Amino acid sequence: MHRALKHRTPHRTVPAVVPAPRTRPVRSLIDAEAITVLHRAARVLLADLPELTDRLLATVQDQEPAYRAAVADDPVAVWQEVHRSLRHSVSSLLDPRGSRDAARRCSWKIGAARAEQGVPLDALLHAFRLGGSLVWQRLVEETSRTAPEDVRLLVHVASDIWNFVDEHCTLVADAYHHVERQLAWQRENRVRVLVGALLDGTSRIADLPETAQALELPEQGRCAVLAVTAGRGPGPGPAGARAAVLVPGVRVHWHTGGDVDYGIVLVPEGEIPVCETVEAGTGLRIGVSGVVAGLAAVGEARAQADLALSLCPPEGGVVRLAEQLPAALVVSSPDLAAALADRALGPLAELDPVDREVLLDTVAAWLTCDGSAQRAGERLYCHRNTVLNRLRRFEQLTGRSLQRPLDVVEVSLALTARRAVRD
Repeated sequence: MHRALKHRTPHRTVPAVVPAPRTRPVRSLIDAEAITVLHRAARVLLADLPELTDRLLATVQDQEPAYRAAVADDPVAVWQEVHRSLRHSVSSLLDPRGSRDAARRCSWKIGAARAEQGVPLDALLHAFRLGGSLVWQRLVEETSRTAPEDVRLLVHVASDIWNFVDEHCTLVADAYHHVERQLAWQRENRVRVLVGALLDGTSRIADLPETAQALELPEQGRCAVLAVTAGRGPGPGPAGARAAVLVPGVRVHWHTGGDVDYGIVLVPEGEIPVCETVEAGTGLRIGVSGVVAGLAAVGEARAQADLALSLCPPEGGVVRLAEQLPAALVVSSPDLAAALADRALGPLAELDPVDREVLLDTVAAWLTCDGSAQRAGERLYCHRNTVLNRLRRFEQLTGRSLQRPLDVVEVSLALTARRAVRD
């Protein structure tokens, strides 16, 4: 007999999976509605673009005086520029992807053009922000006129509009700075070319007014040229050398050369205002030309400054050409200078180099100290008798007498010539 009852598996109750209620995409729907409202108003603005352009141009002229001159110079071109910018801006509201590149190119061109015209960047950025404000205001006005209940939806696209304005203000500023740097480089290069020609003596008469304006120096003023080099010693370097050369308040234009910097100095009256307190041993060497009349003679002054610089001792110092004319005459002719040095000092060539330098340094110190053996000894850190003994030896070897004025002149010039030839 079969069992009437069967074992039953216990039944487990499994809770039914209830799908979560769908959250209505409120934000996306609102965005879509807002974009619809935006596009509807933007199409109206695009149709009324000439009126919008007139309105913006009037606002810019009223609130930004720097733009008035640009408008006065070429009102048609400025109107077309504003119209084009607004067209690209409003078109970007309708088709951001398709209009983006054209709008960016338009803003870049405006920034570059205004930089070339010299319109202040602040004024240009203000004009762009006024344009953004006007577009936003017209969008609100148009929506209020046709569908007042939709004005609230524009709030959801306001950030996009102002982000667009900020992006294009940045583009305008970048273009402006880019052109500004180019113009500055061109101006600097032009000034450098003009000054180089002036110092070389090849400047054209027709260029002198432009050069005078660039240098901020009078075309017919009294000028001098300084030749400055920091040398090889532990000196202050080029920038420090320039600062150490002139007394404060002097009008000067500096021109950087390869090894030598040149300063074109205005000398209204009196002496050339050069600092005389340059310390020996710094390696700072300064050659000072005479005073010349007008910028046209700067090339001559530069040659004089180079000549004076060649007379500066290696350890540094200031040499005014006007105070070293005999020596300048010698070094201005290198061949004659070499011949003079060989004639007066040639007999010393057979000496040991160290011994020869000791004798020549002693004679040079004695001449610098006006023939005082005592002061020459102090300068050379030796006894005066040592100085006198060296001087006698020099006379014996060269056949020159340091008591004879003509021989003293010849020896002095020979020492100058030897230094110039050696340097």
